[in-house]
Amino acid sequence: MSTDKLERSARSRDSDSLRVSTIGGDLTITGNVTSKGEINLDGHVQGDIHCVALVLGEDSSVEGNVAADDVVIRGRLIGSVKALRVTLQSNAHVEGDLAYQSLAIEEGAFFEGKSLPLKSVPPTSPTAAEDSTESEPMARERKEKRGSAFVRSLPESD
Repeated sequence: MSTDKLERSARSRDSDSLRVSTIGGDLTITGNVTSKGEINLDGHVQGDIHCVALVLGEDSSVEGNVAADDVVIRGRLIGSVKALRVTLQSNAHVEGDLAYQSLAIEEGAFFEGKSLPLKSVPPTSPTAAEDSTESEPMARERKEKRGSAFVRSLPESD
C-alpha cells in the first residue's frame, strides 16, 4: 500500500465523517477555496485555502495563504500557513511563513520564511491565529492602531 493510501486510511479511521475533496492535476482554480473536510490538491490554486486538512501533491501549486488543522506539503506553496500540524516532505518548496503547533521538515524540502509556534489557538480562525503569535502588549497595541488606520484613495483612471 502506498504512503498516500496509508495516510488516507488512517485519517478515515480517525474521522469517518471527514469528507475528502480532490482537485485534479488538470484543474486550476483562481479564487479562494473552502472545505469542511480534507482537500487533496494535485492541481493549482491561486487564492487562499481554508479546510480541516490539506495534502498538496508533488505537482501541485498554491499561491495564497492556507489555514487548516493538518497540512502536508509535497508540492509548491507561495504564501503563509497557519495549522496545528505542518509537514514539509522532501520535495516540498515553500516560500512564506509557517505558524504551527507541530512542524516536521524532511531532508530535501525547501523552506524560505519565518516559522512561528502557535499558542494553542485553532488556526481556522485567522484573526485568533494572528493574535496567538503576539505577546499581550503587542496584540493590544495592534488592536488600538486598527481604529486609527490611515486610508488613502487612489485617483480614478480616465
